[in-house]
Amino acid sequence: MSDPILAGQVTAAYGRHYLVETADGGHYACFPRGKKSDVACGDRVTFAKTSEEQGVIETVEQRTSLFSRSAAHRQKLIAANVSQLAVVVAVEPSFSEELINRCLVAAECQNMRALILLNKCDLKAAAAAALERLAPYTQAGYRVIELAALEDADVLRPILAHQSTVLVGQSGMGKSTIINALLPDARVATREISLFLASGRHTTTQARLHRLDADSTLIDCPGLQEFGLHHLSPQDIEDGFVEFRDYLGKCRFQNCRHMSEPGCALTQAAADGGIHPQRLEMFRRIIRAEDGR
Repeated sequence: MSDPILAGQVTAAYGRHYLVETADGGHYACFPRGKKSDVACGDRVTFAKTSEEQGVIETVEQRTSLFSRSAAHRQKLIAANVSQLAVVVAVEPSFSEELINRCLVAAECQNMRALILLNKCDLKAAAAAALERLAPYTQAGYRVIELAALEDADVLRPILAHQSTVLVGQSGMGKSTIINALLPDARVATREISLFLASGRHTTTQARLHRLDADSTLIDCPGLQEFGLHHLSPQDIEDGFVEFRDYLGKCRFQNCRHMSEPGCALTQAAADGGIHPQRLEMFRRIIRAEDGR
């Protein structure tokens, strides 16, 4: 008799170990067939049940989105079927603007909504400086949410409602504080899942899906220090800067790279105030870095 085939959603990823939750609330530790794994947290899958608590993933259903980063010859899947990206930064320690830009580009290329959460705003003096650093993103149309997660993370609930949100950020920005404030049992649940999937061995989690309510989920992933865009073309990257779109195709030269070419529409827009100069410089930095791949 063949193993029964069940359907479910991946709610945690630990290396090549995945926790799959079925519609009736069952949880199974699942593994992909073969050596290669193309499964992400948030994926909807079918799996062959091999024991009371285990299974083998057979298929991954078509995704509505795939948020990922990449370096040469390797793509790191972060979250699937997400509708919204929330980049967490903090008043202190200092945050990386390049990381913010790279994450936003990856989200735009998957047609995801994106916003920035500025945490630790109870530090009033430092908050003003941080908000000034984030001015290029508000000018580009991104929403910047000010919060102090230790005091009032509930301000995020209306923003997360009816969305599948992936939460990303550098270590130390307060991402875990936000998760634990919104979901007090999250830390306990994560520890239990780690033991369930790894049989007590230490593993590093890639991502964890939390259910805020019946139609709102939040996918948390470990702190990021870099975010490669090797899987995107230069055209994808320029289109991922949303405020550039009105100017693309209007340069003097059709093959303009928007570096130092004469008659560049983006350069002129930055001079005229239509594009924040810092965003254009960040685009150039990312293109130069990815061109060296």
